[in-house]
Amino acid sequence: METRKLGRSGLSVSPLCLGTMMFGDQTDEKAARRIIDHARDAGVNFIDTADQYAQGKSEEIVGRAIAKDRDSWVLATKGGNPVKDSHANSQGLSRKWLLKAMDDSLARLKVDYVDIWYLHLDDYSAPLEEAVSAVADVLGSGKALYWGVSNFRGWRIAEMVHLAAQAGIDRPVVCQPYYNAMNRMPEVEILPACEYYGLGVVPYSPLARGVLTGKYQPGKAPPKGSRAGRKDARMMQSEFREESLVIAQKIQKHAEAKGMTAADFAVNWVLANPIITSVLAGPRTLEQWKGYLGALDHGFDEEDEALLNSLVAPGHPSTPGYSDPRYPLTGRPGW
Repeated sequence: METRKLGRSGLSVSPLCLGTMMFGDQTDEKAARRIIDHARDAGVNFIDTADQYAQGKSEEIVGRAIAKDRDSWVLATKGGNPVKDSHANSQGLSRKWLLKAMDDSLARLKVDYVDIWYLHLDDYSAPLEEAVSAVADVLGSGKALYWGVSNFRGWRIAEMVHLAAQAGIDRPVVCQPYYNAMNRMPEVEILPACEYYGLGVVPYSPLARGVLTGKYQPGKAPPKGSRAGRKDARMMQSEFREESLVIAQKIQKHAEAKGMTAADFAVNWVLANPIITSVLAGPRTLEQWKGYLGALDHGFDEEDEALLNSLVAPGHPSTPGYSDPRYPLTGRPGW
């Protein structure tokens, strides 16, 4: 499998990154090991977890699964979100929590270092200088080799780059935004900032939490056992929108006429953006993983790009006026 350089770093990663959010939750360890082994055999060298996933179980499963050839993997994890504790300092980007989160991740993974450590979610209640200071200690101790940001706005990414320079450490090498064909808002500020400052981009949820598979029919109840069928909170407050369901059906019809699935189209649409380095594929089953991998067998052309542009305008979401309630707008405070 081809590899690509991650941002301004010398690190080479595969165009698919195996996401493990489901491991330890919807996916038991035996099934997770089969997925990881299949990814390894296919030439994927990039695997992504987080301390919060399944309250730390994902990290434990990943650590055991890659132990025999740990050095061949580019291992990424994340810190900043709550895991199990619920006290005032058990989340966010405070120095206290980040340093503890790093040590706890290494213990669960049973490794001496991770290749990439992401700050998982921006925290407006903590000074960014404090977070960068904690990152400097983590890098200096060798517990992480590179660092990145996830779910940060464009101007905050720029600020982290400048603060890293002031602290005398390497800038972040990667950003993990929420970006797919139903949510093109990162094209406005986040992706241009990453390109300018030399951050690789590894978007998560290229299938819009399953909407872009075409399995959800407009006006009908979602299939039992699906993420929407389980009434997953984030799914229902973000992607399960009627406009997206209608568009997904149009994409599916177009994709099938060209010999691919709607999911193939969605993954390749993300990878066709030259700013993107790799795509995070988060399967629940081995069959789903094989679907992600199979997308690499298909191309993407001007006709495909034109179709999507006719359905979702560049820089916009599929639903006019939509914004994610988890990331409230801050440009008009106090009302």
